[in-house]
Amino acid sequence: MRLVKRNINDDGSGSVTLCPEEPEDMWHAYNLIRPTDLLTASAIRRVTTESSSTGSTSSQRVHTNLTIRVKSLDFDPQVGQLHVSGQIARENRYTKIGQFHTLDLELQRNFTLEKVVEGSGGAEGWDSVARAQLEEAIDPSRGTEAVAVVMQEGLANICFITQFQTVLRQRVEVSVPRKRTGAGRSADHDKGLTKFYSTVLDTLMRQLQGLMEHKDSSVSFPILLASPGFTAAGFLKQITETAVAKGDKMLQDLVRRNAFIVIHSSSGHLHSLNEVLKSPEVLVRLKDTKYARETALMDEFYALLRKDDGRAWYGPREVETCVEKGAVGRGGGVLLISNSLFRSQDVATRRRWVKLVDQVREVEGGEVRVLSSDHESGRRLEGLGGIAAILTFPIEDIESEDEDEEEEQPEHGGEES
Repeated sequence: MRLVKRNINDDGSGSVTLCPEEPEDMWHAYNLIRPTDLLTASAIRRVTTESSSTGSTSSQRVHTNLTIRVKSLDFDPQVGQLHVSGQIARENRYTKIGQFHTLDLELQRNFTLEKVVEGSGGAEGWDSVARAQLEEAIDPSRGTEAVAVVMQEGLANICFITQFQTVLRQRVEVSVPRKRTGAGRSADHDKGLTKFYSTVLDTLMRQLQGLMEHKDSSVSFPILLASPGFTAAGFLKQITETAVAKGDKMLQDLVRRNAFIVIHSSSGHLHSLNEVLKSPEVLVRLKDTKYARETALMDEFYALLRKDDGRAWYGPREVETCVEKGAVGRGGGVLLISNSLFRSQDVATRRRWVKLVDQVREVEGGEVRVLSSDHESGRRLEGLGGIAAILTFPIEDIESEDEDEEEEQPEHGGEES
């Protein structure tokens, strides 16, 4: 995401103008834009006019800039499309205040996001979490951390693993005849498999060329080839042979740098990607990435939870109590919170979590990790209510101290499902 203009005031009010340059930027926009925000973007509006002389009507589609007060958002992560609906907040020659409209944000088209501060019961403007999300969105160093091809004979799923999402970019299906025993009877199978490999490789290279279009040629990331049996190994063999035969510089460079890693998976279906990303050889290659750091934190949390020594707690009320007691601070305290909690359309709910983040980070001196619900680590956290904490010192029997609470809460013990 390219920052075009920033005008944020000390009180949290103000606006930014941004230009989304790649599909993942829409994910960042989805997290930045909240209900009650003002969003200005280009739009196409159908305008009906009536002839004063004949009384006949005609309509035409006009291009204009519209400002709406956001009511709801609809995001499709697989295609990177973001639709934002609301009521028009600023009148122009084609529209009136209060009319409903849906803005479709587009790549390479600027939009302006304005947040306001509306007192104790209203919007918080550019609070600490929104500012951090903005910095993540415009960080030029972020991007794809790995590419994965999860495959089996006749089927391949090509995925990009970014700092914040795992996105299926292309699904390839090619019919491969079954392998039959007997002299010469496997020729059809081998021919079909070669065609399958060629189709997957052509598709993969198109995706990689698009990925590298706006990046420095020195940027590198592992390309994981995962399959049951020997399918992935056979694919790597064809990749190596093709690099030599065709002289493709990008492909030759990837082979020379050992970018391709063959991993075993239980199937070629997309759900097998999770087991691939947890494999030791992959974690070693991704050890310096955001994905690996968050996976390690969740593993550490569950290890402490199994010990049941009072240093791992989850659930909104439990974690808030731990923070109040100063147990999520300097010396190893970590607050793990899902970014989905900050998408709440209720201002008071969002304010609750922002206040908790500020308390840990600025007052207690602990570490705060906002995990993406579109990554495996974030989905694991979602299963715990979207919030958990690793403590600097143990706390026991939180529920016995809060017996007057009407709402029944889960115990802190238990193991990962």
